[in-house]
Amino acid sequence: MKNSILILLITVFTYSCDSINQAKSDPMIIGHEISDEDGSKMPLYGGSMSTVEVWENYIAAHNDADFDVIRDMNAEKNFRINGPRGEVIEGSDAQFEFLTQWFAENAPVWEINYLIANEYTDEKGVLQQWVTSGNDLTLNVEGSEVKVHQVSDVLIVNGKVQMFYVYERAKPIAVE
Repeated sequence: MKNSILILLITVFTYSCDSINQAKSDPMIIGHEISDEDGSKMPLYGGSMSTVEVWENYIAAHNDADFDVIRDMNAEKNFRINGPRGEVIEGSDAQFEFLTQWFAENAPVWEINYLIANEYTDEKGVLQQWVTSGNDLTLNVEGSEVKVHQVSDVLIVNGKVQMFYVYERAKPIAVE
Protein backbone atom coordinates (compact mmCIF):
# COMPACT_ATOMS: atom_id res chain seq x y z
CA MET A 1 0.00 0.00 0.00
CA LYS A 2 2.83 2.37 0.87
CA ASN A 3 4.40 1.74 -2.54
CA SER A 4 1.12 2.56 -4.28
CA ILE A 5 0.78 5.84 -2.38
CA LEU A 6 4.43 6.70 -3.08
CA ILE A 7 4.00 6.01 -6.80
CA LEU A 8 0.80 8.08 -6.84
CA LEU A 9 2.54 11.02 -5.10
CA ILE A 10 5.51 10.86 -7.46
CA THR A 11 3.16 10.76 -10.47
CA VAL A 12 1.13 13.73 -9.21
CA PHE A 13 4.28 15.71 -8.38
CA THR A 14 5.84 14.98 -11.78
CA TYR A 15 2.65 15.90 -13.63
CA SER A 16 2.17 19.14 -11.68
CA CYS A 17 5.78 20.24 -12.30
CA ASP A 18 5.40 19.49 -16.01
CA SER A 19 2.14 21.49 -16.13
CA ILE A 20 3.79 24.46 -14.42
CA ASN A 21 6.75 24.39 -16.83
CA GLN A 22 4.41 24.07 -19.82
CA ALA A 23 2.35 27.07 -18.66
CA LYS A 24 5.50 29.18 -18.28
CA SER A 25 6.78 28.31 -21.74
CA ASP A 26 3.55 28.87 -23.69
CA PRO A 27 2.92 32.56 -24.45
CA MET A 28 -0.47 33.82 -23.37
CA ILE A 29 -2.90 34.86 -26.08
CA ILE A 30 -4.36 38.26 -25.13
CA GLY A 31 -6.55 38.81 -28.17
CA HIS A 32 -6.30 38.63 -31.93
CA GLU A 33 -5.31 40.73 -34.91
CA ILE A 34 -7.65 40.62 -37.89
CA SER A 35 -5.95 40.36 -41.27
CA ASP A 36 -6.60 43.18 -43.74
CA GLU A 37 -6.08 40.69 -46.56
CA ASP A 38 -8.60 37.97 -45.77
CA GLY A 39 -10.21 38.79 -42.41
CA SER A 40 -8.57 35.84 -40.67
CA LYS A 41 -7.71 36.08 -36.99
CA MET A 42 -4.09 35.82 -35.85
CA PRO A 43 -3.25 35.30 -32.16
CA LEU A 44 -2.10 38.44 -30.37
CA TYR A 45 0.35 37.98 -27.49
CA GLY A 46 1.76 40.16 -24.76
CA GLY A 47 4.85 41.81 -26.24
CA SER A 48 8.36 42.71 -25.20
CA MET A 49 8.79 45.45 -22.62
CA SER A 50 11.75 46.70 -24.68
CA THR A 51 9.23 48.15 -27.16
CA VAL A 52 7.53 50.02 -24.31
CA GLU A 53 10.89 51.51 -23.36
CA VAL A 54 11.41 52.71 -26.95
CA TRP A 55 8.08 54.56 -26.91
CA GLU A 56 8.68 56.00 -23.42
CA ASN A 57 12.00 57.41 -24.65
CA TYR A 58 10.33 58.74 -27.80
CA ILE A 59 7.71 60.62 -25.75
CA ALA A 60 10.47 61.94 -23.42
CA ALA A 61 12.34 63.27 -26.48
CA HIS A 62 9.14 65.04 -27.57
CA ASN A 63 8.68 66.56 -24.10
CA ASP A 64 12.30 67.75 -24.30
CA ALA A 65 11.73 69.02 -27.88
CA ASP A 66 14.87 67.08 -28.82
CA PHE A 67 14.37 66.72 -32.56
CA ASP A 68 17.76 65.03 -33.06
CA VAL A 69 16.85 62.21 -30.65
CA ILE A 70 13.40 61.90 -32.25
CA ARG A 71 14.98 61.61 -35.71
CA ASP A 72 17.48 59.00 -34.43
CA MET A 73 14.63 56.92 -32.99
CA ASN A 74 12.70 56.88 -36.28
CA ALA A 75 13.11 54.04 -38.75
CA GLU A 76 15.33 55.10 -41.64
CA LYS A 77 12.94 53.86 -44.35
CA ASN A 78 9.16 54.10 -44.65
CA PHE A 79 8.65 56.09 -41.43
CA ARG A 80 5.03 57.27 -41.24
CA ILE A 81 2.61 59.02 -38.88
CA ASN A 82 -1.18 59.02 -39.23
CA GLY A 83 -2.42 61.96 -37.16
CA PRO A 84 -5.73 62.42 -35.36
CA ARG A 85 -7.18 64.82 -37.94
CA GLY A 86 -6.20 62.88 -41.02
CA GLU A 87 -2.63 64.19 -41.28
CA VAL A 88 -0.19 61.84 -42.95
CA ILE A 89 3.47 62.54 -42.31
CA GLU A 90 5.98 60.46 -44.26
CA GLY A 91 9.67 60.57 -43.39
CA SER A 92 11.72 62.19 -40.65
CA ASP A 93 12.23 65.40 -42.63
CA ALA A 94 8.48 65.95 -42.94
CA GLN A 95 8.05 65.17 -39.24
CA PHE A 96 10.78 67.70 -38.36
CA GLU A 97 8.99 70.40 -40.38
CA PHE A 98 5.66 69.57 -38.74
CA LEU A 99 7.06 69.44 -35.20
CA THR A 100 9.06 72.66 -35.55
CA GLN A 101 5.94 74.67 -36.35
CA TRP A 102 3.59 72.75 -34.03
CA PHE A 103 5.91 73.04 -31.02
CA ALA A 104 6.43 76.78 -31.63
CA GLU A 105 2.66 77.39 -31.78
CA ASN A 106 1.40 74.94 -29.12
CA ALA A 107 4.20 73.94 -26.67
CA PRO A 108 2.89 70.35 -26.33
CA VAL A 109 3.58 68.27 -23.20
CA TRP A 110 2.65 64.59 -22.91
CA GLU A 111 1.88 62.63 -19.77
CA ILE A 112 1.77 58.87 -20.28
CA ASN A 113 -1.13 57.09 -18.57
CA TYR A 114 -0.56 53.52 -19.79
CA LEU A 115 1.55 51.45 -22.17
CA ILE A 116 0.67 48.00 -23.54
CA ALA A 117 3.13 45.88 -25.51
CA ASN A 118 1.66 43.34 -27.91
CA GLU A 119 2.83 41.32 -30.87
CA TYR A 120 1.73 38.87 -33.52
CA THR A 121 3.14 37.15 -36.57
CA ASP A 122 1.48 38.36 -39.77
CA GLU A 123 0.43 36.36 -42.84
CA LYS A 124 3.94 36.68 -44.29
CA GLY A 125 5.61 35.33 -41.14
CA VAL A 126 6.89 38.74 -40.00
CA LEU A 127 6.79 39.52 -36.28
CA GLN A 128 4.81 42.74 -35.69
CA GLN A 129 5.64 44.44 -32.37
CA TRP A 130 3.23 47.16 -31.29
CA VAL A 131 2.80 49.46 -28.30
CA THR A 132 -0.55 51.00 -27.44
CA SER A 133 -0.16 54.13 -25.34
CA GLY A 134 -2.72 56.29 -23.57
CA ASN A 135 -1.60 59.86 -22.93
CA ASP A 136 -2.82 63.22 -21.74
CA LEU A 137 -1.57 66.01 -23.98
CA THR A 138 -1.49 69.62 -22.81
CA LEU A 139 -1.27 72.34 -25.46
CA ASN A 140 -1.01 76.12 -25.25
CA VAL A 141 -3.36 77.38 -27.95
CA GLU A 142 -3.38 81.18 -28.35
CA GLY A 143 -2.54 81.60 -24.65
CA SER A 144 -5.13 79.11 -23.39
CA GLU A 145 -4.34 75.68 -21.99
CA VAL A 146 -6.08 72.89 -23.88
CA LYS A 147 -6.02 69.26 -22.73
CA VAL A 148 -6.76 66.23 -24.87
CA HIS A 149 -6.59 62.49 -24.40
CA GLN A 150 -4.64 60.51 -26.98
CA VAL A 151 -4.25 56.85 -27.79
CA SER A 152 -1.32 55.91 -30.01
CA ASP A 153 -0.73 52.59 -31.75
CA VAL A 154 2.98 52.34 -32.48
CA LEU A 155 4.84 49.83 -34.65
CA ILE A 156 8.38 49.20 -33.38
CA VAL A 157 10.81 47.50 -35.79
CA ASN A 158 14.36 46.66 -34.72
CA GLY A 159 14.16 49.07 -31.80
CA LYS A 160 13.01 52.00 -33.98
CA VAL A 161 9.64 53.72 -34.41
CA GLN A 162 8.43 52.59 -37.84
CA MET A 163 4.97 54.14 -37.83
CA PHE A 164 2.17 55.17 -35.53
CA TYR A 165 -1.47 56.18 -35.47
CA VAL A 166 -2.78 58.84 -33.09
CA TYR A 167 -6.42 58.97 -31.98
CA GLU A 168 -7.55 61.98 -29.96
CA ARG A 169 -10.51 63.46 -28.12
CA ALA A 170 -10.96 66.59 -26.05
CA LYS A 171 -10.68 66.12 -22.32
CA PRO A 172 -14.15 66.45 -20.79
CA ILE A 173 -14.85 69.59 -18.80
CA ALA A 174 -16.04 68.91 -15.25
CA VAL A 175 -19.59 70.12 -14.64
CA GLU A 176 -20.21 71.49 -11.19
